[in-house]
Amino acid sequence: MSTNRRTVLGAALAAPLLAQFTGAASAAADEKWGTISEGWVEVRWTERAQAELDRLGVVVEAVAPAELVKDSSGSAVRFPVRSGKGDPSLKSPPKAEGDGVLDGGIAVRTPTGNARVVNLQGVLRDGLASGKCVVNGVEVGHHSVFRCAVSEGLLTTDDVPVGRPLKVRINKVPLHPTPEALEVYTATFGTPAFTAETVLAHVTAEGVYTPPKK
Repeated sequence: MSTNRRTVLGAALAAPLLAQFTGAASAAADEKWGTISEGWVEVRWTERAQAELDRLGVVVEAVAPAELVKDSSGSAVRFPVRSGKGDPSLKSPPKAEGDGVLDGGIAVRTPTGNARVVNLQGVLRDGLASGKCVVNGVEVGHHSVFRCAVSEGLLTTDDVPVGRPLKVRINKVPLHPTPEALEVYTATFGTPAFTAETVLAHVTAEGVYTPPKK
C-alpha cells in the first residue's frame, strides 16, 4: 500500500474519534464556550466496517494511552480527552459544537505497510466531523469525513444547579460517510460496499462539562 493510501486510510479511521468533543475551532468568542475535562471518546465500528477492513487486510491497534476494546459487541477504541471546549447544546444535541484533542492514537497494519495515527484534533459543526491528525509523522487534514447523527444518540446528564459543572454522556451516535469521503475512498480503493446512508461506526463519549462564566 502506498504512502498516499496509508495516509487516506489513517485519516478516515481517525475522523470519527473526534466527533463528540469537536467543533468550530476558529470561533473568535471562546469565552462563550464551556470546557470538557475528565472525558473519553469511544468509537465502535460496525460489522459492515469490519468486513471492509477485512477485505483490505487491515488490522487496527491502539496507541497508548488509548485502549482497544474487544467484546461480544465487536471492536472499539477508547481515547482519553486531553482537552476540549464547546457547547454540548443539551436542549438540542444536533446543534452541539466545539473543538478538542484526544490522547493516544491508532496503529493501522496492512499486508504491505503500516500507519501510525496520533495527535488527533478536530471540529464538529452542523453535525459534520472534520479536523486533522498526524500519520507517520505527516500532518493530514480531513474535511467533512463523517456525518454524525447526534439526534439518534442517547444523551444523559447529571442533575445539578444551573451553571455548575455536570457529567455529560452521549451513547451510540451513528456515523455515516459524507459524499466527499466516498469520493476519496472510491478513488483510492475502488467502489466501496457502502453508501452515504451506511452506519460505519457508533461513537460514545463522556466528560465533565463546565459552563462558561457569565
